[in-house]
Formats: sequence, C-alpha cells, structure tokens
Amino acid sequence: MRLPSLCFSAALTLRRMPDPIGPLDGVTVLDLTEHVAGPYCTKLFADFGADVIKVEPPGGDPSRSVGPWYQGISGPDRSGTFFYFNTNKRSMVLDLERQEARAVMERLFRRADIVIESQPVSRLDSLGFGWEQVSSLRDDLPMVSITPFGHDSPYRDYKVSDLVLYGFAGEMYSIGVQDREPVKMYGTASLVECGSAAAAAAMGALTSAELQGIAQHVDFAMADAQFNGVDRRHATTMGWEYAGRKSLRAPGPAAGMLSGVYPCADGYVEFSGAAIRVPRLDEMLGSPEWLQEEKWWRPGASVNPALVEEFNAHFLPWALERTKREIWAEAREAKVLCGPLFSVDELFEDTHFSDRGFWATSNHEELGEVQIPGRPFMMSASPWSLRTPAPKLGAHTDEVLLECGFGSSEIGDLRATGALGE
Repeated sequence: MRLPSLCFSAALTLRRMPDPIGPLDGVTVLDLTEHVAGPYCTKLFADFGADVIKVEPPGGDPSRSVGPWYQGISGPDRSGTFFYFNTNKRSMVLDLERQEARAVMERLFRRADIVIESQPVSRLDSLGFGWEQVSSLRDDLPMVSITPFGHDSPYRDYKVSDLVLYGFAGEMYSIGVQDREPVKMYGTASLVECGSAAAAAAMGALTSAELQGIAQHVDFAMADAQFNGVDRRHATTMGWEYAGRKSLRAPGPAAGMLSGVYPCADGYVEFSGAAIRVPRLDEMLGSPEWLQEEKWWRPGASVNPALVEEFNAHFLPWALERTKREIWAEAREAKVLCGPLFSVDELFEDTHFSDRGFWATSNHEELGEVQIPGRPFMMSASPWSLRTPAPKLGAHTDEVLLECGFGSSEIGDLRATGALGE
C-alpha cells in the first residue's frame, strides 16, 4: 500500500497508473462494520479501489434483514440497504465468538492496511481483537472504531438509531411545523453523513501509518460528527451552551416572507429568504403592479407578519399556476434561492443527474440489473468505479482464507467447527 494522502480527492495528484481501478488500489481494508455508518465508510474505500474484506457474523450483517426489498421479496441477498452500502466488497463469514476464529483474525490483521469496525464498545476487547491486542500484534496497523458516543463517553453503552442521533446531536428541534412534532432528515441521512466523516478520519490514520509508521486508534463518535457538522448544529449548540438560546421552529408568517416550503401545481418548492432582495423577487414574479408599492421595499418588510400574510395571498395563486420546474427555472433566471422538492422517482428521472452520468448500473446474481446512485464526486485521473455488486453472504470466505495461507483441509476443519457459520 502506497498512498500518502489525507483525503480521497488528494489521491488525484498522488497516484498515476495505467487504467487504475481507483486511487485506493493496493489498500486492504479489514471491515468489521455493520448496518449503515460503518459500511458507508468502507464503501467509499471499496468504490475508490481498495480491497475491502467484509467479515460478517453467521446470518450476516443485520442490514441484510432491512428493506427495501427488491420486488417485495425478502432475503439476505435482496436488501436494498445492504446492496447499496456494500458494493465492491468481498464477504466472508466468521464467528468471532469461537476460539477457532483467533487464528483467522490474526492472519487477516497481518494482511490489512487498516481495520475499520463498528462493534459495540468493548466487544472486540472481550474477544481478543481490540486495539490493545491488534497493536501488540502489529504496531503499524491503524484501527478506526465507529460507535454512537465514543469509548470514553458517559453514554458509551447506549444504542442509537438515525432518529435518536439526529434528535440528540442534530437540528431536529428546529425543523418542522411549530404545532406539530419535530422532524428529522429523510431516511438514514445522519448515519450516512457519519460514515463519510469516518472515512476522512480513516484516511488520516492510514496516511499517518504510512508516512510516520505510527498506528493510531481513531475513536470516532457519531454524536461528535453530528454536533460538529454543518446544518447550523455547531452554532446552535454553542448558542445553547453559552446563552441558553434555542433555535425554535417559527410559526407561519414568523418564518419570513417567501421563506420555507410552498405548494405549486405539481408538488412543492422551497425558498430561502427570497424577499431579502426585492429586485430579484420582483423580476421572478414579472414585476406585478402590487409589488411596486413602497411598503414591500422597506427594510424589515420581509419579517413583518402582516405583510407576510398579504404577500402570501398574492404569491400562492402565482405558484399554484406553475409547476415546480417552471418556478425553479424562473427563480434561477432571477437569481432567487429556490429548489424543487422532488420525489425519489422524480430525482431518478431528472436530466441533471442522467446527463452527468450519476446513476450506476450493477448486475447482481439474484436481483438482476439494478441502478443505484453512483460516484459521490469526480476525479478524472483516479476514477470511481462500480466493479462488483454487493456480495452474497460468505461468497468469498474460501477465497480469502486461501489468500491468508490456509489450505483446503484447514478450511474444511474450520467449517466443521462452525467457525465459518455453517
């Protein structure tokens, strides 16, 4: 492994080879992660060329039992969640609870360039595969531990979900209609964001190990990643810590003139502070006679509740006569900050994504041809590639064991003990 880089994008200038499979070609990742955050972290390594060996327990990563299900039929190799977060990886089954697993893990540790795990706090320690044991085996092998709150937190043993994480460390209390429940971002967005941040941390540990010969244990707390993330979190956290101030959900007109989500002919669009720049708003609306009155152009008009109500009475009929794309186009022309709220189907059909080649096609033994979101960013000289679909459970167990030096008879013995989950 030779990749002195602190981030994936830096690999563009550091690696030059004929027809590379990715900037992380030559890096071996031992993947002991499960569910979403950890697998997305290792997926980034795999999709950019690393050899990611995913060690799954008997029965597989729990995300194999989470939908959505292709054609409504469940199964360990039919989960849309598992399929997306585990592309380009190799799967082997190993029961870490069995004594026989120790010899296998030691050889895997010796082959790896980095270990990334998301097991419950202290589980690997109790099994003999924690940081102290790994560092005693190899003093140049970094390990990244992804946990909800970190190993030293008073919440270290608490479990977490995307909802709990966004409620605990996100911006959920300020999102939604004031007289209803607060809401979070869609799906598993917080967990995916944590996986992306963990990948950057892992690249730092990998680079340090290569350049300085120092192996680090990165204690990555997902809550910290959310607290320190964008989306106003760090600012509002400090506001509460030092001033006791909360960012509350604003009721109706208090949100400001043309700020928020509005209905249109075929759905909804969202504006952000559009009335702050009245000349642009005037251009977008076609300079209507009512908007020429001086009251709309005065400072502070955009947050005057009475004017906001009056403005909405004029604006909503205009919006309801137009589609979200029509409004979006007129807003862009006038340089008004606006965006359509697309459904998943509409996103898939949007020409912006298709023209840029964003969607990737994968052929899976059980699911057939499937299209999924592709590269997260572009690097012309060190490309991203979807080489193989998510692996079937244990598809590469024998292959990896042979690479680790186990003979066929030894593999048979391991299988007979149940260490390989069969």
